[in-house]
Amino acid sequence: MDVTIREMQIEDIEQVQQVAKTSWHYTYEGIIPYDIQESFLNSAYSDEMMQKRLKNSFIWVAEVGGKIVGFINFSPVKEDGKAELGAVYILPEHHGKGIGTALLKKGIKTLEGVKEIVINVEKDNRIGTTFYKAKGFNIVSEFDDYFDGHILKTVRMVLKVEN
Repeated sequence: MDVTIREMQIEDIEQVQQVAKTSWHYTYEGIIPYDIQESFLNSAYSDEMMQKRLKNSFIWVAEVGGKIVGFINFSPVKEDGKAELGAVYILPEHHGKGIGTALLKKGIKTLEGVKEIVINVEKDNRIGTTFYKAKGFNIVSEFDDYFDGHILKTVRMVLKVEN
């Protein structure tokens, strides 16, 4: 399987929205009610928000056979060397093939001056927490996150980046 990792372009928005939607429903089934997922996706992944993300953050996509099967989204690196990992989503049928790892490595390699990568993960998101722990992220705190009328147990995880 040939995977291409590249910077996201404006014409990729529709495919990225589809990956986000499919991955969210797969990941959060039984954790976050469906209508709350839909409400979040419609706002966080609207065309307008995607254009903002493209302008103000770093997004790389993973392509297989010319089709986008995953993406990763980082904030710019702050003065203290920290970058926020906002999202990494891979279509379920492509899990376990190294695509998430390749996207994470691309971010680490490309983000200048990054010393720590920070992410908030829903505690019951086994797919996410398992992936991040395997990549060397450690849990630094846990808190309740008020999410569209739904309380989520959230863990904050940090990866120390070796330069």
